[in-house]
Amino acid sequence: MPEQLHAIFDTIKETLIDLSGAREPWKPMSRPAIIAWLVFYLAFAAYAFSKHGEFLFIDTANMVVHEGGHALFGWFGPTIGLWGGTILQWLVPFLLAAYFFHQRQPAAFVFCLFFFFENWLYTATYMADAIAMDLPLVTLGDPEFARHDWNAIFTSLGVLDYTPWIAGTVRFLGWTGMLASIAWLASRLRKPGVAAAGEAV
Repeated sequence: MPEQLHAIFDTIKETLIDLSGAREPWKPMSRPAIIAWLVFYLAFAAYAFSKHGEFLFIDTANMVVHEGGHALFGWFGPTIGLWGGTILQWLVPFLLAAYFFHQRQPAAFVFCLFFFFENWLYTATYMADAIAMDLPLVTLGDPEFARHDWNAIFTSLGVLDYTPWIAGTVRFLGWTGMLASIAWLASRLRKPGVAAAGEAV
């Protein structure tokens, strides 16, 4: 029986690898392009760090997707609708990253992955406000019925008192993912498949 389960898991793993396109080589990037992207990501990371948990300029776009998630998932009930803002906000860049991973396009893959994790910083800021509720609320409906997502979620889960720890953990994971994305792109500089300047990026 253990051998049969092992064979099944191996088959599933191999199928997933085939479907993901992971066996195919990454498309080449020129060294100058990699360096330019690294400068961009490091500059953005420095900017984000300097804000000390405040909202970033790109969070306006995140907020639009977030509110769209409430509207979309709200069709399936109030509970999933409440979670839907964050679900869609995380799901969009994640699915784009998965698509570009399958297409083996490193620049687009890292861009989507980096900003997938940047969304965690946005979420952490919103989470951290769950007790004080000082942030202005944005809603697609009547402002009088607007509610703080994470105050409602944490209250329903009975974890409101753990707000600082949860928000801090999400922020840490977001930064870890962003820096890991940068490190992966930097590792491409050492790959033999990196194209010389003037070749396809």
